Amino acid sequence: MVPIFKKGKKNDPNNYRPVSLTSIPGKILEKIIKEVVCEHLETNAVIANSQHGFTKNKSCQTNLISFFDREVTSVVPQGSVLGPVLFNIFINDLDEGLEGTIIKFADDTKLGGIANTPEDRSRIQNDLDRLERWTENNKMKFNRDKCKILHFGRKNGNQRYRLGNDAWLDSSTCEKDLGILVDNKLNMSLQCDAAAKKANGILSCINRGIASRSREVLLPLYSALVRPHLESHCVQFWAPQLKGDVDKLESVQRRETKMIKGLENKPYEERLKELDMFRLQKRRLRGDMIAMYKYVNGSHREEGASLFSAALQTRTRNNGFKLQERRFHLNIRKNFLTVRRAVRQWNSLPGLWWRLLLWRLLSRGWMAICWGCFECDFLLLGRGMDWMAHEVSSNSTIL
Repeated sequence: MVPIFKKGKKNDPNNYRPVSLTSIPGKILEKIIKEVVCEHLETNAVIANSQHGFTKNKSCQTNLISFFDREVTSVVPQGSVLGPVLFNIFINDLDEGLEGTIIKFADDTKLGGIANTPEDRSRIQNDLDRLERWTENNKMKFNRDKCKILHFGRKNGNQRYRLGNDAWLDSSTCEKDLGILVDNKLNMSLQCDAAAKKANGILSCINRGIASRSREVLLPLYSALVRPHLESHCVQFWAPQLKGDVDKLESVQRRETKMIKGLENKPYEERLKELDMFRLQKRRLRGDMIAMYKYVNGSHREEGASLFSAALQTRTRNNGFKLQERRFHLNIRKNFLTVRRAVRQWNSLPGLWWRLLLWRLLSRGWMAICWGCFECDFLLLGRGMDWMAHEVSSNSTIL
């Protein structure tokens, strides 16, 4: 077992990540046991739905969306094959008896609940007391220094809560959750600032260190080193909601396209057209549709059942899978993936067959579908983002 320093004070053992350096034959044997154990867990639905870490068809993105869409600290040795699975089994009963919403990603745990009345706040405190009793019964301890409270809503009373008899938890306005900065306004501006700053820093290194200005050199570097910071790792959760944040992320790509020789003085849209690129906002919309398919008809159906509800159909002809647009009290929530931002675009798709085809093509990276052997009509998924469907003859094929 090798301790790897994460952050904070180096003299604090809690700031180290344990990594297990096991032998290759040992890992192979562990993998055989793991496959048998995982098959039993999946077949019998042993692991609670609140666990998103080391679980099939779940991820950081499903964890964040599932928790923040609704109104524990211990150690998992990394490098071990069986360790994460056994840890999930060990803490599987952590949420038994809790009244609030609890979501886990391995050993990272979030507890939430409505806090409008004294009774609501009392229920949250009771849940914290139950969690503390669980740790005592199972000989584990929470790292109270890393346990923080985020209060959401303008009329929130900012109630104080304790973990244990005398350990009052500190309140915070912003915390990093699974690598994403989440603040009490939920507008994702801080995360957008951090992503743009990181991407701009890498782009500056490329600008200073690479003499060539040809597209054959700069575009692969941008795609591999810069753009992932602007649109990867749960971007469907932290997608920018304010125009200033949208422009802030787009300015990085705007700057990169201007570095390419011969395009310096052309407008941004022309540069994108020549480079066969798309605005980041359109790429995020493509990602939204892929995520929606996974929730409605793909690998995340179980999570989607609790996040979405089918819309009542009043027409005999419809696109087969319309979802209900949920109501929201705060204006900022209209831009959440599961509330309105993606649901409205999803409902505008012309039919279930189109959606299955759309998922297959989008997942392969396609941005346009070409219809017809001779007429070459297009369903535009990129420029303009107008969901245009042309009439298709009987001999049409997908190219």
